[in-house]
Amino acid sequence: MGTKEVDVLIIGGGPAGLTAGLYASRARLNTVILEKGRHGGQIATTQVIENWPGTLKAGGAELTDQMAEHARRFGCQIIKDEVVEVDFSGYEKVVKTKKQDTYVAKAVIIASGAEPRVLGIKGEREFRGRGVSYCATCDADFYTDASVVVVGNGDAAVEEAIYLTNFAAEVTLIVIHDEGILDATKVIQERAFANPKLKFKWNSVVEEIKGDEAVTGVVIRNIKTGQLEELPTEGVFFFVGTLPNTSFLQGKIEMDARGYIKANDMMETSVEGVYACGDCREKFLRQVVTAAADGAIAAMAAEKYIREEEFFRQEVLQQEKPVLLVFWSPMVEASLPVVADAEKLQEKWGDKIKVTKIDTYRNTKVARRYGIERVPAVLLLRQGQVVAQIRELEGEEMEKALSSLIS
Repeated sequence: MGTKEVDVLIIGGGPAGLTAGLYASRARLNTVILEKGRHGGQIATTQVIENWPGTLKAGGAELTDQMAEHARRFGCQIIKDEVVEVDFSGYEKVVKTKKQDTYVAKAVIIASGAEPRVLGIKGEREFRGRGVSYCATCDADFYTDASVVVVGNGDAAVEEAIYLTNFAAEVTLIVIHDEGILDATKVIQERAFANPKLKFKWNSVVEEIKGDEAVTGVVIRNIKTGQLEELPTEGVFFFVGTLPNTSFLQGKIEMDARGYIKANDMMETSVEGVYACGDCREKFLRQVVTAAADGAIAAMAAEKYIREEEFFRQEVLQQEKPVLLVFWSPMVEASLPVVADAEKLQEKWGDKIKVTKIDTYRNTKVARRYGIERVPAVLLLRQGQVVAQIRELEGEEMEKALSSLIS
């Protein structure tokens, strides 16, 4: 129990969080990853990964163990704990955990991942752990020589169904689409159709899961005919999408209607200094490789934010003397004379004023913060607060306008 100050706090230790940890710690930032369970996220329970570039085949746990070791090698700490409360309202982000520790961070990267979606079918909750499963890698061995059902038809569902054929006597895929149509990618479809132990129930959904001590069968409904059919089975595996682990962020950050965090290409969320990466953010493709890419971008964006913010606080917000904030860009020729005139004023007035130049081509964040949409633009600040926008931007006129304001 205690308060710990860090540069970057990462919530979640899946591929996105581990990669962010690697990049942030390698940038010499004091970095901590909080992970409530085993590091690796969902992918750690995947038996085989064959789309990680440069590696023909790898186990999910093996791959994420290497990621964790890689992050630790550069000084990243991975701590087992669960986040229960966050406060992102100030410059310093405050995160409280289940173990009653408080982390104060300059930047936070959310990589909390997602978990399998529950359909709420009759019997699903009752038989969870007694025949209902959401992880083939975890439970396949329990169904050796048994008959099992898989619900879903995307990449994850079909890959897990194929994996289950290594154990079960027969695997039946329940597919909502017409015969021959799967949502899985082409290469996975080809493997599924070539697998003699894999059967299909087309145009069908599971209506009910039946059993006594454990699952004994499912009731299937044909969505075109409405006909019900009872299919004996000993196991039901669901792979019908995921839900983001973001409930602890309600009201703290902007999310879509499903709870996925909205973030731009820099992984910036609606709160300055808070980033989101991996499966918990709104995105097109959720794969290990995209999660890792997200994590790298988030870490580099966070590093840039921390460096710029520290500079800005020191050079502008914490200054006792008036600060002339000059927004310019090397891409806007008209802004260059304004910079030169401001520098002449600095030289002439000495300690009466401090001139700070903001290159909006490289630093868009400060310009956004002050609502600067075009350059050149000049603001006068006292003790971190804007007291005037200087409209007169040419030498003598600027000096005249400022003279009355700083005297």
